[in-house]
Amino acid sequence: MMLLDAQMSFLDFVQSQFVQFINYTSFANFTIGHIVMILIGCIFIFLGIKKEYEPLLLVPIGFGMLIGNIPFFPGLKIGIYEDGSVLHYLYHGVQNGWYPPLIFLGIGAMTDFSALLSNPKLMWIGAAAQFGIFGAYTAALALGFAPNEAGAIGIIGGADGPTAIFISSQLAPELMGAIAVSAYSYMALVPVIQPPIMRLLTTKKERVIRMKPPRQVSKTEKIIFPIIGLLLTCMIVPSGIPLLGMLFFGNLLKESGVTKRLATEASNSIINIATILIGLTVGCSTQATTFLTAKSIGIFFLGAFSFIIATTMGVLFVKFMNLFLKEGNKINPLIGNSGVSAVPDSARVSNSVGMEYDKTNYLLMHAMGPNVSGVIGSAVAAGILLAFLK
Repeated sequence: MMLLDAQMSFLDFVQSQFVQFINYTSFANFTIGHIVMILIGCIFIFLGIKKEYEPLLLVPIGFGMLIGNIPFFPGLKIGIYEDGSVLHYLYHGVQNGWYPPLIFLGIGAMTDFSALLSNPKLMWIGAAAQFGIFGAYTAALALGFAPNEAGAIGIIGGADGPTAIFISSQLAPELMGAIAVSAYSYMALVPVIQPPIMRLLTTKKERVIRMKPPRQVSKTEKIIFPIIGLLLTCMIVPSGIPLLGMLFFGNLLKESGVTKRLATEASNSIINIATILIGLTVGCSTQATTFLTAKSIGIFFLGAFSFIIATTMGVLFVKFMNLFLKEGNKINPLIGNSGVSAVPDSARVSNSVGMEYDKTNYLLMHAMGPNVSGVIGSAVAAGILLAFLK
């Protein structure tokens, strides 16, 4: 009898341990939401690898979605929102805005502002494209979002992922995952979204406009530009210092000629590490339980609206400028799309669409002017929104 009782106790123990084990597996905690987010993550990875749409962004974000949506038993300290977990500590760089300035440092160290310096009026195209930010801000307010949330959502129109993360960390941290994913999604889809808008808003005659070759920019101009640029922009919008300061500092490292080692590290190791961490943790933050909400869906559609408005305003503003420019000095409106700061993808789109109508008309160098201006413009716009809303 005692032997039988011992066997039954042992079987009960094994059964209870097995049930406990099952409860700790992902299979016992799966929801439809997790499956949806895992599928979205796989789509991101597919687009990054197969289509080569911003692979440096979409592959880490997509894989992060897979990690973040493997369900687990609460309290194991492995989730990104659980205190004490490794992912939670890595996510501090997103939540507190550490990673975006490091990325801007690398962007500055990689960027050649010669195209902008050789034709300064192209700066206005980058400024015009920022209307997408304020258009989406207005639309978000009309849909019932709070002003701080609307400001964070609007920045998606700048097509600048690091800036979107930085401003959402300051204004609406609870919406950061949705805003970051939307911003990077539309950055990756630049070659898909922009060309139809560009063709719709331009005539055949406008698409073949030839622009004068950019003038040669001296080394002195290149060195002075980040210094003057920093003082002018940051004195007007001091809240943009974390982004603009690092952008111009990185550019000075590049152009000075005496800090090549620092410029190389900024444009390689530092920006690569920051990109990996920001992409992976942003992806992990899209847990189905916190991400799949009505607000997230609304943000995604507002992001598309913002991006369309930004592209439209850039193209239309070039057409407006051409009303006041003489023949021979006119600007090809196909470079208007590059006012959004998806560097250098939107400039490449300008060039590829232009070559569809004239295979000898290279617009890439001209488009880089408003493209790098858009980087500055989105950071300035972010600073303005922070000044008014924080």
